[in-house]
Amino acid sequence: MNQASNTVGPSYIRLLESGELRGRVEALEALLERCTVCPLDCGNNRIKDELARCYSGRLPIVSSYTPHFGEEPPLTGTRGAGNIFFGNCNLRCVYCQNHQISQAHKEQIKNEVTHERLAETMLELQARGCHNINFVSPTHFAPQLARAILIAAEKGLRLPIVYNTNAYDSIEVLRLLDGIVDVYLPDLKYAEDEAGFLYSKVRSYASVSRAALTEMYRQTGDKLIFDEEGILKRGLVVRLLVLPNDIGGLRDQLQWIRDELSPRVAVSLMAQYYPTNVAGTNPRYTLLSRRISESEWLRAVSALDEFGLENGWMQEYDGAAFYYRPDFNNRETPFQDIRDFGAV
Repeated sequence: MNQASNTVGPSYIRLLESGELRGRVEALEALLERCTVCPLDCGNNRIKDELARCYSGRLPIVSSYTPHFGEEPPLTGTRGAGNIFFGNCNLRCVYCQNHQISQAHKEQIKNEVTHERLAETMLELQARGCHNINFVSPTHFAPQLARAILIAAEKGLRLPIVYNTNAYDSIEVLRLLDGIVDVYLPDLKYAEDEAGFLYSKVRSYASVSRAALTEMYRQTGDKLIFDEEGILKRGLVVRLLVLPNDIGGLRDQLQWIRDELSPRVAVSLMAQYYPTNVAGTNPRYTLLSRRISESEWLRAVSALDEFGLENGWMQEYDGAAFYYRPDFNNRETPFQDIRDFGAV
């Protein structure tokens, strides 16, 4: 059941006070020496600034940061999510809407920052009133963001940490992030490994991402913890971007979430796909070369009810806004109650 938080501050403060946070950071940084920070398992020595397959070295790359109002309502609230957009990525999605950030490493290298500067960025977003720190595409910089959290927490950071990921994450890393991350926001892309290889250029995406979500669920369960203002403080929200021609295998994904996690896990159904990057120009990706149709969207919406998913958000068909579908037994929500998920 969704509920108000009875805790004081984010969980990483308890790790800081016990001394465990520093140990977690050091354990994460040790993975950089022969890089196993993500499932690509490059083995490159990023401590010595060797570039891994994600084209990233020792220091984090911050493309931009800002109060952001395009996330789900309990993340943006009234003052915005504190988004920090990392450069580079461990995937190479052919339809990436941020490909100028994620797949242009020669340009992004100029955006390298120190851990101290990243910590200052977090504190600046807190001072500007943001409700959280939302790390966008954090997977390949997990050790660096953990070090920055340690530095910032020692200087007064008290905002929840949102891990906004493509779900191609290492289980070892996620376990070390337990208690550092408050909200997991994974984008579950494909139900089949073949699609992951063709469209995002990585092997075993389906099995890796499902194992990652299983670990996230172990840490958070299916409860969303809100504060008195309706801001999400802890939990798991699974994003599902509806792709044309059902490239993502949406029904399989929903059934897996229901059967292997819980029907109460919050799902965010997204309609904002458009053929950017090379998806709209390369004939190899013709199945992704158009926006989704209204009938595809309505089938996706209907599947939520078919598989009994009870909690979450959906975008309007034009992708302009989110609507909240709360637990049917909970009427205490600050968001619009869409009891019929098909009512768009």
